[in-house]
Amino acid sequence: MRRLFSFKAILLSLLLIAALLLAVWGQELRVFERAWFNLQQPDDAPANALWLDGYQVTRDAQVIEGLDDDVSALAYDPLRKSLFTVTNQKPRLIELSLDGKVLREIELVGFGDPEAVEYVAPGIFVIADERPQRLVEVRIDDATTRVDAADGQQLSLGLEMEAKNKGFEGLAYDLAGKRLFVAKERDPLRIYEVQGFPHFDPHSPSAIRIIDDRERDAGLFVRDLSSLQYVAGSGHLLALSDDSRLLVELDTQGKAVSSLSLIGGQQGLKESVPQAEGIALDENGVIYLISEPNLFYTFSKKAE
Repeated sequence: MRRLFSFKAILLSLLLIAALLLAVWGQELRVFERAWFNLQQPDDAPANALWLDGYQVTRDAQVIEGLDDDVSALAYDPLRKSLFTVTNQKPRLIELSLDGKVLREIELVGFGDPEAVEYVAPGIFVIADERPQRLVEVRIDDATTRVDAADGQQLSLGLEMEAKNKGFEGLAYDLAGKRLFVAKERDPLRIYEVQGFPHFDPHSPSAIRIIDDRERDAGLFVRDLSSLQYVAGSGHLLALSDDSRLLVELDTQGKAVSSLSLIGGQQGLKESVPQAEGIALDENGVIYLISEPNLFYTFSKKAE
């Protein structure tokens, strides 16, 4: 009888441990929140949503030729009709065509670890230097071959400095509202809204304001953030997660409204996107995505 009681006690303990481990695993991977989101998904696109569920891959894992360093982040220039990305081992600003071909390389001087780039005005970009948590304005034209960080406006945020190796990974800019969104990768995951940087009139600089919505960020069911994209018109944000292999559309309150899976077999992908690093969106609704090791993707809405 004692042996039977002992066996039941051991079995119960093992079940409790397994349940605890499952709960920890589910919380770490945000499995339960993601499953609940999937269950609540409507069949049709909500008003004003980009509706990522309706996208399919149109260029799948095309190798970006001619680079000896991995690219990180992606920005669309609506005037040049081209894309920009950065490399950080040998800091470079790379211009790409819309079909993923290298057009030119611009040397970046005075940058330690450039991880994100965003178009903010004609000829003006912001680059995020990850570990020092510094934002740097850079100006380029068709003849630019070299940019020095010391020549542009800089903003050091110094937020959550205990996690320097998990710093700023993504940028997005609201052209109409002059708002810069900054993604902190993880530990903790954050999306900051920065107002007043960069200022375009040097004679009347704007006051810097930083908005931090921790309640909203705690509700995101992705494990990390690797890139952001602002959607003009709706005010929505696209949030890219490498660890979760997911692109999520967030509404103006930060609530997820649609998603695009980066797992092989989903959205027409032959294989899973190995390490998603950057996204950009053009005025036609085409989504551009890059992944290490220097792979280029495009996604477009499925034909009705």
